[in-house]
Amino acid sequence: MVSSDQRRRQLAREKFERQQQRREEARRRTRRLTVVIASALAVVAVIGAGAYVSVGGDDDKDKNDAAASASPSATPSETESAAPEPAMKIDKTATYSMSLKTSQGDIAFTMDAAKTPHTTNSFKALADKGYFDSTKCHRLTTEGIFVLQCGDPKGDGTGGPGYTIPDENLTALGKAGSDGTVTFPAGTVAMANTGQPSTGGSQFFLVYKDTKLPPTYTPFGTMDEDGLKTVKKVAEAGVTGGAGDGAPKKTVTVEKAAVDKV
Repeated sequence: MVSSDQRRRQLAREKFERQQQRREEARRRTRRLTVVIASALAVVAVIGAGAYVSVGGDDDKDKNDAAASASPSATPSETESAAPEPAMKIDKTATYSMSLKTSQGDIAFTMDAAKTPHTTNSFKALADKGYFDSTKCHRLTTEGIFVLQCGDPKGDGTGGPGYTIPDENLTALGKAGSDGTVTFPAGTVAMANTGQPSTGGSQFFLVYKDTKLPPTYTPFGTMDEDGLKTVKKVAEAGVTGGAGDGAPKKTVTVEKAAVDKV
């Protein structure tokens, strides 16, 4: 018989996965719209000088129509454009450390490039160009699952780098139990995704208390003791408005992020 606590955790996991999927669909709509606009501008350029493209009025209506037309079950089309994954430049045999200087204290975690080369390489490439600087950890969950989510330049759960990276290291936490989950231990750092394979971008979550989730989220880092304490303090303050899932009461702004070889 399923206990009320197990049911609560299950509902929290399902909500987490639904939200990830909705955010990815929003990103896909934005990318599709970008492709449509870029294609239109290219055609205008070919036609030659004298052509004019309005960015107001009817175009605004077209943008809304394009966004509204996407189906909830849509997948990326063949014509959808995305930036390429960064070229592999890291040492795949090395360990790297990512340090986050935040408004609530320093958070650092190690990454094993041998186990998660694509994820480690992507995070180093993004950090090197200041991608994470001045971003907020936009989401704290304190019921059912226990994570602080960061890495979105938009700060609302819909942002990303314009490319996705493959899932990695999915068997690291063991075989899923009868409930379809594994335990992500406190201190784990893992990639957020949409619930679909290989849809990670730049968003990641910091586990501050043992959390059960499906083994579909790439675990790629481990926080140090001080970093875990920092995240726990944020969690203790709770979520804005007193809910169990939302923006943290203690605003966490990543002031500077850096990735270095250990």
